[in-house]
Amino acid sequence: MPDDAGPMADATPSRLPIRPAVDAGASVPASAPSTPPSQPGAPVPAADASVMSLVDHLSELRGRIMRVLLAVVAGSAVGFWASGPVIGVLAEPAGGRLLNLGPGDAFFITMRVAVVIGIVLAMPVILYQVWSFVAPGLTRDERRVARPWIPLALAFFALGVGIAWLVLPFALNFLLSFGQGVFVNQLAAGPYFDFVTSMFLAFGIVMEFPILLFGLSRVGIVTSQRLRASRRFVILGIAIFSAVATPGGDLVSPFVLGGTMYLLFETTVVVIRRTGH
Repeated sequence: MPDDAGPMADATPSRLPIRPAVDAGASVPASAPSTPPSQPGAPVPAADASVMSLVDHLSELRGRIMRVLLAVVAGSAVGFWASGPVIGVLAEPAGGRLLNLGPGDAFFITMRVAVVIGIVLAMPVILYQVWSFVAPGLTRDERRVARPWIPLALAFFALGVGIAWLVLPFALNFLLSFGQGVFVNQLAAGPYFDFVTSMFLAFGIVMEFPILLFGLSRVGIVTSQRLRASRRFVILGIAIFSAVATPGGDLVSPFVLGGTMYLLFETTVVVIRRTGH
C-alpha cells in the first residue's frame, strides 16, 4: 500500500548554512576588523633608548647640580684655609686696615671670601658639568666646534677677575674722593668686602658673555646679522647691566665693565660671521 506521505516524504531536505540566532536588540558589526588580532608572544617594539624623558633630564640636572655644589663646598674649604692672606691682599687698596663694626663681621667676611674663592676654584667643574649636560643635545659637528670654548670660558673668567683687580684701586679712589669736608674716610670691613667680592664675581661672570652668544649661534637662535641689526639695543642693555651689576655707584667700574662687554660683543660677532652663521 502506497505511503500516504507520497514522494515528498522521501525527499531529502537541502543542507543550508545554519546561522546563530541574533537577539533583536543586539548590534551586528558592519564589517570584520581589517587587522588581525595580536598574537600572544609577538614582540613589542621597544622605545628608543637614546631619547630621555623629562624625568630623566631632571634627574640628570639634579645630579650635576649636586656635583657643582660639592665642588663649590670643597673649594670653599680651601678658600677658608687661605682666606687670611687673601683678605690681606684685598684690603691693600683700602690701606690695609678696616673697621670691624660688629662681633660677627670678621667671621661672615671670612666666609664670604671663602665662598668666592670656592666658586673660582670650582669653575672648571662647573663648566664641565654644564658642557656634559648640554653636549648630548648637539650634533657631532656642533660639539667639535664648541668644545674648544670650554677651556676658553675658564680663561675668560680668570681674565674678568684680573680686570676687576686692576679696576679696584681706581674705582675706590673715585669713591673716596668725595669723602671731604664733613665726611671722614674710615672704611668698614663688611661693606668694603661686599663691594670687592661682588665686583670680582660680576667681572668674572660677564666675561662668559661671548661663550653664551657663540653657543646661541650654534643652535640657530642668533646670527651675526641679527646681532648687528640689534646693536643699539645691545648697547643699551650693556649700559643698564653695567650700572646695575657693579656695586659702589662709581663711574669707573660700570664704564670699564660696559666697555669690556661691548668689545667682547663685537669680537664675538666677527667670530660668528666667520663660522658662517
